[in-house]
Amino acid sequence: MKRYLLIVCAIAAFFTALFLAVGALGVPILSDPAPWMRRGGILAASVGVGLLVADVLLPVPSSLVMVAHGALFGVFAGTLLSLAGSLGAGLFGFWLGKRGGRLLGRVMTPAERERADQLLRRWGALAIVLTRPVPILAETVAIMAGASSMGAARVALAVLAGSLPPALVYALAGAAAASFQSTALVFVFVILAAGFFWMMSRLLDPFLGRREAQSLANSFSNLRPPRKENSHGD
Repeated sequence: MKRYLLIVCAIAAFFTALFLAVGALGVPILSDPAPWMRRGGILAASVGVGLLVADVLLPVPSSLVMVAHGALFGVFAGTLLSLAGSLGAGLFGFWLGKRGGRLLGRVMTPAERERADQLLRRWGALAIVLTRPVPILAETVAIMAGASSMGAARVALAVLAGSLPPALVYALAGAAAASFQSTALVFVFVILAAGFFWMMSRLLDPFLGRREAQSLANSFSNLRPPRKENSHGD
């Protein structure tokens, strides 16, 4: 199992390096997707879901995207959009693992592969559920599940179960905070509501939670739906 654990660590290290490299490029939509989502509608929904799927390979501020879904589309629709994006990301990672399964078979003995499959069949679904809110680990576990004998349906159910709590919490935060007029109140409310997942993110990157908090504070005002002007000009 040592080689299996080394492979898991190598995949996690690859994603960390990839995220840092892409993040250093300063791609606007990855650092602040608000300008592409502030008007709502089909475009905002498509951008949000697409970004969550791309989170498998790119450093997407997924918490901000989910909050935006709640602010722009409400709790129910916002949660569904975030779930759709998270499910797409999980299945994309699963597909990548399936494609790389042959490579895994070349570096592991049949006995090691069988033991790893047994562990994933027993604990894989739980691992997927627990790691969905955690950057890098979520992608790594999904890929390793794809490289195992786990079925796509089981993986999909586990992804949905693990993604529902953060999707709902962020949608609630976004929908409630959208009615606030004070940016400071918005910031405080969102951080408190999403604090649990923020703390989990900090276990991997001490600076990740801070960057996302600043991004939420700076960008949330752009995510509120535009006010309807009085037709009488009042």
